[in-house]
Amino acid sequence: MHVTDYELYDVPPRWQFLRLETSDGRVGWGEVYTKWHFAGDSEPATRSAVDQLMHQYVLGEDPNRIEYLWQAMYRSSFYRGGPVHMSAIAGIDEALWDLKGKAAGMPVYELLGGAARDRIRLYQHVRAHGRDDVPNPTTAAAEEAREHVESGYTAVKLVPTAGLELVDAPAAVERAREIVGAVRDAVGPEVDVALDFHGRTSKAMARRLASALEQFEPMFIEEPITPEHDHALPRIAEGTTVPIATGERLYSRWEFRPILEADAVDVVQPDVSSAGGITETKKIADVAETYDASIAPHCPIGPLALAASLHVDAAAPNALIQEQVVVGDDEAMRYVENEGVFEPKDGYLELPDEPGLGVSVDEDRVRELAGTNLGFDRSPGHRADGSVGER
Repeated sequence: MHVTDYELYDVPPRWQFLRLETSDGRVGWGEVYTKWHFAGDSEPATRSAVDQLMHQYVLGEDPNRIEYLWQAMYRSSFYRGGPVHMSAIAGIDEALWDLKGKAAGMPVYELLGGAARDRIRLYQHVRAHGRDDVPNPTTAAAEEAREHVESGYTAVKLVPTAGLELVDAPAAVERAREIVGAVRDAVGPEVDVALDFHGRTSKAMARRLASALEQFEPMFIEEPITPEHDHALPRIAEGTTVPIATGERLYSRWEFRPILEADAVDVVQPDVSSAGGITETKKIADVAETYDASIAPHCPIGPLALAASLHVDAAAPNALIQEQVVVGDDEAMRYVENEGVFEPKDGYLELPDEPGLGVSVDEDRVRELAGTNLGFDRSPGHRADGSVGER
């Protein structure tokens, strides 16, 4: 048996699905995170990377040799790593695991050592406070959070850092405190409220905000600074009892090592479709476990990426919670034929029980929508003085 063909589909809203086919007629699927790197107006840069990796290392090879193929795709590139290379590897890796699970008649997590849990907790995003068309963002955020809890979620996450200056006035801190406080009041003490600074704060403001928001007992503070400044994480962590989370912009176990060795992070957040796929993300989880750190995979993209994340969650004893954006979204779920795989109960998803990734892809719908509606605004964010800031 060997890999005979592949197809890469760019589908709305900005997702990239990879289909592998083998000589015995089996099909495996994976999802590549484009990271919003585009060549020209619409073609993701990851397309060229996937093409190169498939032709040089995967086509004609035995798909069961996942570790060998991963090492070939990674180490044969003299200039390696980063968002495009590791995302391309990730999509291929997920599709290979899907093939292997289907061949074995087992869910992927069974091949990773079996399930360490029966289900995985989800959180839902609170977005109303970040929209320009919302007249009262504080009230809107509280109402949205309450609705998520009423629908069964036991954890929500919000970004309280829009529009911050490098060193901002007390009023900016008070705005963040007001929004987070309103959400905490709306959901009560039994619900976790995670805060995502989204790398929008300087280290000075990150320390100030962490101190100001600690009273609301957040589940964690995510990405208080950008990865370029991860050397400052220990100082930020020392100033608060709130757990520190980061990692969506780190792409390998080697990039996580320094912050784990510095005891600067409590929750690591690799993206399975960005950090080298299931193979590498499971290794990141294992490394994190040796430092008593949890894993909460980043996943703001499609159903195949979520499925891949769930298999890592299932097999990793230190999995904490899972990000997702597709549950309950009809537009996102239009590519999935067995939608029941993503039906939450009491804020949890049951582990997939079908072979491979456990997702039946509607191939006709994927082909119908491929190549349409891939635009995404990546214009720079600006501070009040016109200088470029973080988005």
